[in-house]
Amino acid sequence: MTRVLSCIQPTGDVHLGNYLGALRNWVNGQHEKDVYHGIVDLHALTVTTESGVVGESTVSLAAMLFAIGLDPDVATIFVQSHVPEHSQLGWVMECTVSFGELSRMTQFKDKSAKRETDFVAAGLFTYPALQAADILLYDANEVPVGDDQRQHIEITRDIAIRFNSRFGETFVVPEAVTPAAGARVMDLQAPTSKMSKSADSDAGCVFLLDDPKAIEKKFKRAVTDSESEVRYSVTEKPGVSNLLDILAAAGGGTPAQLAEEYAQYGLLKADAASAVIAMLEPVQHRYRELMNDPGELQRLLNIGASKAQEQASATLNRAYEAIGLLPR
Repeated sequence: MTRVLSCIQPTGDVHLGNYLGALRNWVNGQHEKDVYHGIVDLHALTVTTESGVVGESTVSLAAMLFAIGLDPDVATIFVQSHVPEHSQLGWVMECTVSFGELSRMTQFKDKSAKRETDFVAAGLFTYPALQAADILLYDANEVPVGDDQRQHIEITRDIAIRFNSRFGETFVVPEAVTPAAGARVMDLQAPTSKMSKSADSDAGCVFLLDDPKAIEKKFKRAVTDSESEVRYSVTEKPGVSNLLDILAAAGGGTPAQLAEEYAQYGLLKADAASAVIAMLEPVQHRYRELMNDPGELQRLLNIGASKAQEQASATLNRAYEAIGLLPR
């Protein structure tokens, strides 16, 4: 069976765009392939300077992943720092990639430029080596990525091929694949931009833990246009089309078909809000259950950690043996 690895950083709350655009596909895909989903808390250290923040975010994100429907008995859901092999193989990867290759990584250039007056962690530079370890530990055949992450998969492939050439066939060389298309979810206040937790204001971003009144308020204030016709056209009517996309994803139907059922924006906004609230109600309920039962949440994470470490340990030992390190 094809093995797939997808990881997520515990930095910020999960929003509607994350869920409809990607995470719901994780849930649907867990029965189709052998999937590993890591909460990469060690990567979050490149932007974290306060004690406790990463741990709290990790707990919240883990509860959310289980709440949306990921099954620990089917998918392998684990926390990166719970599997020490990530850091151990990360060092081997740092010794297999060159300074020049890391220097050419676009994301490092962009992120370090934005923080030119702030502290820039060395981990931001060596990040791709740890990410390569994340992928190669699990013999992943496929890694679903957007265009902004393809360079990271390419450098992982280069590292794996170089290691295999030096020390013998050890790692599965992964393929970058385009993830299954999720719903298109744009900012409710800026419908030409993707919904994002990093926007200047959260007025246009619906978080999965928003209460119903907050969701209704955000949809009620959603930007549309000066016309009154409900029509699906992403280029000509981005705000209205965004509402139709969300309504279709949350409640069913197609955006174009739904457009024919409305004659005014107000009702469309209200129905989109209602559909999202109904969709999120069981998710929020399960999330609260898990957050109120830390023992059960830890039990679920332990299932994933055990499965992940069994695979990761075998791969790390294989790499150490290929290099010829002195066995313990």
